[in-house]
Amino acid sequence: MTAEASRRSLVPVFLACAAIGLQAGVALPLVPLALERQGADKFTIGVIAAAWAIGMLAFGTRIPRLAARFGAVPVIVVSVVAGSAITVAYTFTTSPAVWFVLSLLHGLAGGIPWVVSEIWMNVVVEEKRRGRVMGLYAMLVALGLALGPLVLQVTGVYGPAPFLTCAALALLVAVPLLPYWKTAPAIEHTADSGFAIVVIAVPLAMFAGFVCGLGEQVAFSFLPVYAVGAGVPAETGALWLSAFVFGNVILQWPIGWMADHYDRRAVLAGCTLASAVLVSLLPMVPAQSPAVIGVVLLWGGISFAIYPVGLALLGQHFQGGDIARANTAFSMLYILGGLIGRPLTGAAMDAIGDPGLGWTLAVFYAAATLAALLALRRRG
Repeated sequence: MTAEASRRSLVPVFLACAAIGLQAGVALPLVPLALERQGADKFTIGVIAAAWAIGMLAFGTRIPRLAARFGAVPVIVVSVVAGSAITVAYTFTTSPAVWFVLSLLHGLAGGIPWVVSEIWMNVVVEEKRRGRVMGLYAMLVALGLALGPLVLQVTGVYGPAPFLTCAALALLVAVPLLPYWKTAPAIEHTADSGFAIVVIAVPLAMFAGFVCGLGEQVAFSFLPVYAVGAGVPAETGALWLSAFVFGNVILQWPIGWMADHYDRRAVLAGCTLASAVLVSLLPMVPAQSPAVIGVVLLWGGISFAIYPVGLALLGQHFQGGDIARANTAFSMLYILGGLIGRPLTGAAMDAIGDPGLGWTLAVFYAAATLAALLALRRRG
């Protein structure tokens, strides 16, 4: 594929990813805030939020095979329609048990557009531009995420209106892809190697995906709850999420440029170390102070960059069918991070209060920093 054809093939998936971000920005705060209003404890909120991850992990290994058999666009379109229907179902009940099941089902369908779009990008991008392309992808997702909480200022954060809005936004993901129903890049599925092989081949990239997933999913589940516990209104707590992802919009391109011009392991170490420092500062900054927005903004922008830098590390090691398998493994480890991090952070916040949010995340960011530094030393 020529460089020009590669760039053209990225346009529809970039637009779809922006729509994915917008829908997620509306969806992610809804269930945690609704459960908080109903009086659920933070551990329960974490468990229900983690059900999405369980669904994704249960189904994720099948995604490359489906995309290879039916095509990238058809499987994405079917999944977003199913996800939209599941979102509407939330409006018929307030039962935490039912919401756990719905979140589980949403994970089965919701991981498909995300994983397939990333495979699409890694298949067609040139190696010398991989960091910037992944950074631009993350920036567009973040732009959608940043706008999502603003949508909640119009719909409100409680009742059926935000769920119905979220269901409608999910359908937008399919719109830019429909003209490419038969012409999207082919995704290969290699049946003769396992997922463990690709994880072992690039452990640093995979650990980066895990830690980034833990940090981001904890932030989206608990940052609004943290804000409410610190004494700010729920709508303001949702705006904290806008600050978290707006930092990504600003910082992804320059960090992606660095990942194309410097050792990606060093760039990763810098991102994880800065993230550890920023989340450690969070409990020390008064929630009513404007400074808290600055801390959240920098934390969001720098920690979000862990993901595209990890993807760039991944893409430089694999080709053909293995890139689909590696991308899926990376995404599943991202999800696993949230599965572990959400209930762990919720339990920490129940045990020691709101500072448990920042302290829990700091431990994992620090571990990723150590892993990146060891990788630099070991491989020169």
